[in-house]
Amino acid sequence: MSFEKEITRRRTFGIISHPDAGKTTLTEKLLLFGGAINEAGAVKSNKIKKGATSDFMEIERQRGISVSTSVLAFNYKEKKINILDTPGHKDFAEDTFRTLTAVDSVIVVVDVAKGVEEQTEKLVAVCRMRNIPMIVFINKLDREGKDAFDLMDEVEKKLGLQVTPLSFPIGMGYDFKGIYNIWEKNINLFEGDSRKNIEETIAFDDLSNPELEKIIGEKPANKLREEIELISEVYPEFDREQYLSGKLQPVFFGSALNNFGVRELLDCFIEIAPTPQAKASDTRLVDSNEKKFSGFVFKIHANMDPKHRDRLAFVKIVSGTFERNKPYLHVRQGKNMKFSSPNAFFAEKKEIVDISYPGDIVGLHDTGNFKIGDTLTEGEAMNFKGIPSFSPEHFRYINNADPLKAKQLEKGVDQLMDEGVAQLFTIEMNGRKVIGTVGALQYEVIQYRLEHEYGAKCTYENFPAYKACWVLPDDPKNEEFKEFKRVKQKFMAHDKHNQLVFLADSEFSIQMTQQKYPSVKLYFTSDYHKNEN
Repeated sequence: MSFEKEITRRRTFGIISHPDAGKTTLTEKLLLFGGAINEAGAVKSNKIKKGATSDFMEIERQRGISVSTSVLAFNYKEKKINILDTPGHKDFAEDTFRTLTAVDSVIVVVDVAKGVEEQTEKLVAVCRMRNIPMIVFINKLDREGKDAFDLMDEVEKKLGLQVTPLSFPIGMGYDFKGIYNIWEKNINLFEGDSRKNIEETIAFDDLSNPELEKIIGEKPANKLREEIELISEVYPEFDREQYLSGKLQPVFFGSALNNFGVRELLDCFIEIAPTPQAKASDTRLVDSNEKKFSGFVFKIHANMDPKHRDRLAFVKIVSGTFERNKPYLHVRQGKNMKFSSPNAFFAEKKEIVDISYPGDIVGLHDTGNFKIGDTLTEGEAMNFKGIPSFSPEHFRYINNADPLKAKQLEKGVDQLMDEGVAQLFTIEMNGRKVIGTVGALQYEVIQYRLEHEYGAKCTYENFPAYKACWVLPDDPKNEEFKEFKRVKQKFMAHDKHNQLVFLADSEFSIQMTQQKYPSVKLYFTSDYHKNEN
């Protein structure tokens, strides 16, 4: 297959939502349709003993939540689909924000009963900022929930989207009869508890046909006709260009747990979703059909296989082909590197691949050379933009609970920080280590992983900081900067890359510093030096 054809058959997207809206279940069902797995695992249900394929860390299995982004791929109708399943929990938002830099489009999952929730609002705001095309999937229709029109209203108001339904429910909860697929003009009937079966659909391009009454009953038939008429009056017709530019969001309804409405979503998605897109670097816009390879690291994950202590850097390919054993330039380090066993993913299965194309995600075995945001190219010196490290909101001293395991603790903390799980600050005055996280639940994950993956135990103590501010003086030699450092010495630290950080104890303290020392600039993301280009 030609290089151009390989690009046009790829779709790389992320699934985002508030926790518990059914994101991981939807991912499982998409894999089921792709023939990639034979039995979907439920995240919460005890009936099915198989854990969800995309949750491979022990702590995820115990809690039934996803705490790290998983990468899954499968083929469906001659398309190669790459899914990035992100954590929904707000404490892991940073991982999700970074993942959004590696996707070309997004599916937003909304719970029919709870409607639009806080975490969904935050994530959609990031997608809107970047004009990422979005499809909305309203999930759990077999439960009692809000009216379909009210839900679409809420999606428009709370998320600031312009929606158009491409499928519509016939009834809801106890009265749920099925879905009318506006996109394909057919009806998919709901047969109750059919977790493993994938229903037959009835082609139905004319709703005025009296056959409709026979299939779903007189009342539901009349109601459906009215609702579809109302949709054509109220909502704009679907326009692919508008969708691709992020101005129009198609909506699908279904129940991921019951395999319902998922195929409709997938069939439409592979037709309308964008192929791999161009990405901006600090020197130019890189197009996906350029022949020379370029890509960037958006995630690092240590100990994916606890037996092997391996560490993988996830690279999104932006242009060209990535070939096994071919040398590529690691731009930040300025040296060429070869990779003898690049991995492609299918949940827990990893395969070594000889060649990968734009849109694909490859996992590179890493011995500590990579950091999040690193760029690999075929020789061109450039860096892809927009992979942030946010200012943490929680800070704690980390102490070693077992003096004999100091080395293991240091190594564990080091590797987990490289993954971007949290950020490590070293206080200048006493050399004590402070861990800063975006969410409090991260501390549990760190403690758990240090013990189970590195054999090291730690304890925490609170550190009274409000925000981490990266410091950039106009002139490091001037008196004002020296005075700032002297007055604030208790709060001065260095991050992992040896950048100077001021751990401010309050909003007021930040304001006073900015007034008193105007030549000292404070930034709330660690990539401030890249943003100035």
